[in-house]
Amino acid sequence: MKEVVLITGASSGMGEVTARYLNENGYTVYAGTRDKSLKTPEISGVNNIYLDVTDTDSMETAVNAIIAQHSKIDVLVNNAGFGLVSTAEEVTDEEIFKQFDVNVFGLMKMTRAVLPYMRKAQAGVIINISSFLGKMGLPLLSHYNASKYAVEGFVDSIRFEMAPYNVRVHSIQSGLFGTNFVKKGLVANSATTSEDSPYKDLVAHFVPIVAKAINEGPNPQPIADAVKAIIENENSLIAIPVGGEATTFVPLRKALSDEDFEIKVKDTFGI
Repeated sequence: MKEVVLITGASSGMGEVTARYLNENGYTVYAGTRDKSLKTPEISGVNNIYLDVTDTDSMETAVNAIIAQHSKIDVLVNNAGFGLVSTAEEVTDEEIFKQFDVNVFGLMKMTRAVLPYMRKAQAGVIINISSFLGKMGLPLLSHYNASKYAVEGFVDSIRFEMAPYNVRVHSIQSGLFGTNFVKKGLVANSATTSEDSPYKDLVAHFVPIVAKAINEGPNPQPIADAVKAIIENENSLIAIPVGGEATTFVPLRKALSDEDFEIKVKDTFGI
């Protein structure tokens, strides 16, 4: 019987690539999308399912539909997310909440929805698409980074709860890949990007660096490769850095003192 995989945020980018790849490798894939027409992604063999991680009812409905069809969910890939570009001073209440509602609360609620079935089955894998920025700070991305730090803490904690039930929980600490994240996945605070912002020099210097790294980044296939490898290897590492930035900065973060690491980041990005 094929393993059943549910992926959130699978209509584009890393989620779509992962859905396509797992489908090609014999998994039954459900691609979660906020598109109620269920037309994206149009991948032969992949089941599109309406799922909005800010809507608890939609998550529970999606899980119930899959359970009704297959009596199980073997793998959950929490991929849905976006990045807020804003200074800590200029951010709005709504922007802070939205950032955490999608990247943290949605991930936690999605995980909660599948855990009873995995626990009863005494089997399951939960893979959270995190970021190298869950292990380090950068300017203008503090709320995004904080959300990814939260994901890392969630992973580290629930592993203890689920270990007795043979449910594995992992994170993929992604670097910057060539996806449509700049167009669809980044949301900028209007005050921060205004010419009147006291931070305009920082914005003018740093935002193009990030945008260029994403727009000219490599294909996100390594993320799909890592997801498949985690599923198929019971002894997989808890957290796996994937991509140039991740494999560079995550080990450095472990090796250097906080102060020396901060100096390294300033030197690297010219800040």
